[in-house]
Amino acid sequence: MTSVIPLSELRDKIDAIDEKILQLINQRASCAIEVAKTKIAQGEQGTFYRPDRESLVLRRIMELNQGPLSDEVAAGFFRELMSACLALEKPMDVAFLGPEGTFTQQAVFKHFGHAVKAIPATTINEIFNAVESEYCQFGVVPVENSTEGVISHTLDRFLASPLKICGEVEIRVHQNLMGHATSLDEITDVYSHQQSLAQCRQWLDKHLPHARLTAVNSNAEAARLAIDNKHSAAIAGKVAAEVYNLAIIAKNIEDEPNNTTRFIIIGQQLSSPTGNDKTSLVVSTGNQPGALYKILEPFAKYGIGMVQIESRPSRQGLWDYVFFIDVEGHSEDKLIAEALESVKDNVKMFKLLGSYPKAVL
Repeated sequence: MTSVIPLSELRDKIDAIDEKILQLINQRASCAIEVAKTKIAQGEQGTFYRPDRESLVLRRIMELNQGPLSDEVAAGFFRELMSACLALEKPMDVAFLGPEGTFTQQAVFKHFGHAVKAIPATTINEIFNAVESEYCQFGVVPVENSTEGVISHTLDRFLASPLKICGEVEIRVHQNLMGHATSLDEITDVYSHQQSLAQCRQWLDKHLPHARLTAVNSNAEAARLAIDNKHSAAIAGKVAAEVYNLAIIAKNIEDEPNNTTRFIIIGQQLSSPTGNDKTSLVVSTGNQPGALYKILEPFAKYGIGMVQIESRPSRQGLWDYVFFIDVEGHSEDKLIAEALESVKDNVKMFKLLGSYPKAVL
């Protein structure tokens, strides 16, 4: 018969472990401060954040993890630890598409941790301007949704911006019903963005057929409207519930469970190769036979996987297009570099948007 360990003994053991964990966390924080001193002594300016270094650390943590915590939980813990340590080195401002409580803010926290200062912006263009003017060190902008396609405003803004793509983060779009009601029967009004209401149509028809549905400008605005009336509820992401102190009444009510939005990190710096990278570029060609083939052929020749290609009007002439392309690998990789050189020879315009670590989680 297996003996049962007394609860008091288990609690004493946990207390001892917690004490050791705290000591190690502070040792790591002290090392981070020394790293900052070394970087300053070497003449480094600007942000000390290195997306390639953080990606390598998180992937290593997941490789070392033996459970019972999941890789996602373990990596999330270390993400917050690195975020707090980085804030000791130098606080960092990150612009996002506001207001507070949006999925873009959720992407900021998932990628950078909660120790950064998230600065809301009203438009994608405003995010680019904030980073270009160095008001913020980085920005987070949506670029693609698995059901809705690419975000054209983000792609178009790159044509005139000197900023680079420094990283990416993916958010599974989980919609939650939130408010102060204690049961669904108490809810008479539901507020959300029109797109979110559409994504939850089946659930709403089944569970809240009596409720009045009202579309508003953002899910964050919906959350604000639900604060003062217990008969009102909002549909939004979990960050909105945290920001506006609302209880989540029903989780993950979206009709399509795999709906995912990809966000990119924009900034002034370049990332070093990590072995798990992606390269983004934009090119334009003349309106002539075989033009697209000449762009794509070098990638096939060198055995480089293409993740995505998207065409957009160049606005330089009738039927003149630019192509946004994502490929596997880093621009410093030998085969990628050779392929990019071949592409340059066959296009009117070539712009490398960045090589950066793939999303870790």
